[in-house]
Amino acid sequence: MGVWDLLLVGLVILLGLCGVLLPAVPGSLLVWAAVLWWALKDPQPVAWWVLVGATVLLLASQAVRWALPPRRLRANRTSRRMLACAGAGSTVGFVLLPVVGAVPGFVAGVYLFERVRLGRRAEARSALRTVMRSGGSSILAELFTCQLIAAAWLGAVLWG
Repeated sequence: MGVWDLLLVGLVILLGLCGVLLPAVPGSLLVWAAVLWWALKDPQPVAWWVLVGATVLLLASQAVRWALPPRRLRANRTSRRMLACAGAGSTVGFVLLPVVGAVPGFVAGVYLFERVRLGRRAEARSALRTVMRSGGSSILAELFTCQLIAAAWLGAVLWG
């Protein structure tokens, strides 16, 4: 598989990661489709294992999301900017503290956004709880799964 193909797969994975944060964009499906395309174009055993792992992770993520409250973020005036801050925090956390840093990074991104917007610590904590109860945990579960898949793909590309 050529460099341009790998770059295109990486771009689709990045688009899928951003799509998780946007309503009506099938972000996790884009990430899975990119891994599928990569596995079909580069039929190495590691590519197939990454695809199998991605499929299992996404199915588990869907099961977890069904158990969580439905997304009602619009009703709580959740903005795209707040979701962007949460996603950026999750990504920074994932990179700085591999894998486990994504969760505190997501929460910190929401908290910092609300703290800047509202100004007070107590109000920001209250807004954070509201966001997480109204669907933020669902977005976090999906984003974390897609980040794991992206990391597995990147590791397989660099390794093999």
